[in-house]
Amino acid sequence: MDWLIAPFEVSFVFRALCGGLLVSALCALVGTWVVLRGMAFLGEALSHGMLPGVGLAMLFGAHPLLGAAASAAAMTAGVTLVGRRSRLSQDTAIALLFVGMLALGVVIVSRSRSFAVDLTAILFGDILAMRWSDIGLLLGALALASVVSLAGYRPFLALAFDPRKAATLGLHPARAHYLQLGLITVTIVASYQAVGTLLVVGLLIAPPATAALWANRVPSIMALATGFGALATVAGLLVSWHAGTAAGATIAAVAVLLFFVSLAARRVSWRRTGRAGFKIAPLAAGCLLLAGCASGPVPEPKAEPPHGYVPGAEEMAEPQTRLVYADPAGRLEVLDLSEERTRPLGTFDRPDRLTQDGRFAYLSSGNALHVVDGGAWTVDHGDHKHYYRREPAVRARIDSESAPGAALGNDGKLAVVYPATGTAAVYDLAKLEEGRVERLAGFQLAPHDGFVLPFSGRYLATEPSAVVARDGTGAPLARADCAEPSRPAVTRAGAVFGCAGGALLATAGEDGAPRFEAINYPDPGPRARAFGHRPGSGTLASVAGDQGVWVLDVPARRWTLLHTPRPMVTAAAVGDGRTVLAVDADGRLHGLDQRTGQVTASTEPFGGAAPSLEVDGSRAYLGSGEVIREIDYADRLRVARTFTPAVRPALVVETGR
Repeated sequence: MDWLIAPFEVSFVFRALCGGLLVSALCALVGTWVVLRGMAFLGEALSHGMLPGVGLAMLFGAHPLLGAAASAAAMTAGVTLVGRRSRLSQDTAIALLFVGMLALGVVIVSRSRSFAVDLTAILFGDILAMRWSDIGLLLGALALASVVSLAGYRPFLALAFDPRKAATLGLHPARAHYLQLGLITVTIVASYQAVGTLLVVGLLIAPPATAALWANRVPSIMALATGFGALATVAGLLVSWHAGTAAGATIAAVAVLLFFVSLAARRVSWRRTGRAGFKIAPLAAGCLLLAGCASGPVPEPKAEPPHGYVPGAEEMAEPQTRLVYADPAGRLEVLDLSEERTRPLGTFDRPDRLTQDGRFAYLSSGNALHVVDGGAWTVDHGDHKHYYRREPAVRARIDSESAPGAALGNDGKLAVVYPATGTAAVYDLAKLEEGRVERLAGFQLAPHDGFVLPFSGRYLATEPSAVVARDGTGAPLARADCAEPSRPAVTRAGAVFGCAGGALLATAGEDGAPRFEAINYPDPGPRARAFGHRPGSGTLASVAGDQGVWVLDVPARRWTLLHTPRPMVTAAAVGDGRTVLAVDADGRLHGLDQRTGQVTASTEPFGGAAPSLEVDGSRAYLGSGEVIREIDYADRLRVARTFTPAVRPALVVETGR
């Protein structure tokens, strides 16, 4: 039974199950009236009619549900208005508005290249990304639909079978009709997060239609529809988990499949057993299902925790990125980018450096180094990834007799350099995460403000004019010339140091020992300093003095100098083969073509001294002045969101990538 239970032990699948069951109940309740009244086409039109509202909301940074509600309400009002003010039938009015709203939505979405992934989520849903706040919204919608359905049961029932008789009985069929339209709108808006606008009608129509094959009374249809919807949810999630299919689409497909299976079973049951057998057929099917799942107690092996899991963490279906930032006064905060919620982590004396390794941020403050857990991380296994989140916190404090310099985390270790003493210390990151400072190794360096990177079980340590591979005791294993080495960038191809004559690439040999390869500049010119790049990407960018930006394609071992009209102060490569981002002294962000250096887009001057630039798989974060701007670099550097923290973000890094 592990195949049946194990998927729901994963937190995001369990949330999807809870949300799917609520959607099933909500759609069964409202969908019963839709099926009985023959309003399926209206439900389909309303689901498509949400697209322009959702597109506009995402374009202007508003919550998609607000846009969905406004668009669906406009669609409902339009259908009513056209039907009342013209001689057209309601079907014609629905069709006209359906096509018009869908076309408008596509036009809005086509204005932004960045909507490719968002549009997929809108149309087909992402039930595995469901959060507890979404489940709370569904609970509220279900409670509202239950109250309205109970209060309006008699007029709804009369309207479904004979509107003229409802009017004769004084049950106000017009008012009941508009109330049902409102219920359908609420149901579609609340449910599209789970299965998307194109598939929400599947759960709204298929389970009630299936239930109507087996029952004649409205309460029985609603109860059976809830059961069929729940069965489709559970079966759809299981198929999606084991077959790797889209969860929302699979649930809707199972719901429709149940209808055709029931239709076939109805005919067989009617022919063989008559009406009595026809009525007990769904009960018999349910008993068989329960019998299949109710086998004797079988001891289940204890499930191993997922890769990268730590106690108290929650696995998610998508990356959970956070911004960690500090102001000159030492106040440290974390911004959750998915929930737009800020959490203060305390105040620290004289902060002068904030770095990150994707998992942790490291804040240098006086003679102490603080290990900051942003509360989000990604575990990359090449063919798949795991995403986790938990509450952010300062996990450990490493005190020393002198101020710490560079802190680099990699391979489960943290290496800290102390320039004043010319020493380096290595710590176990897993122990630091638990609040324990456990020193694994330490060795002497040449006196300079250098770097030590844990790499393939060894350490890459810089000297003023070289990079040296050392073992755990600090003994040298290999050495490569590199004048004035810069902070290394870790890529899939290896670790890259900037040097006066180009770059130095370190890779792991067959025996694990580092191997060095020089990648020299094609022509003499200004040297690259700090590299900026998207995590995991093999394309790096660095400011090239006052001439422009250097771009290094690590897999191709190729440098490209992009000349810019004015000097740049920081740069980062997106890694899509086309875009490089660079910021000038006025705080203006530029998008550069990676091959030609041509400026493809520019923002207004944002101002602010020493701007910070962080890049992930879809967005860039520019910290300048008092604010942090989220930049959609795939959409001509559109400012997607602007955050104004309570503290001035002088030092900014992104974690969770």
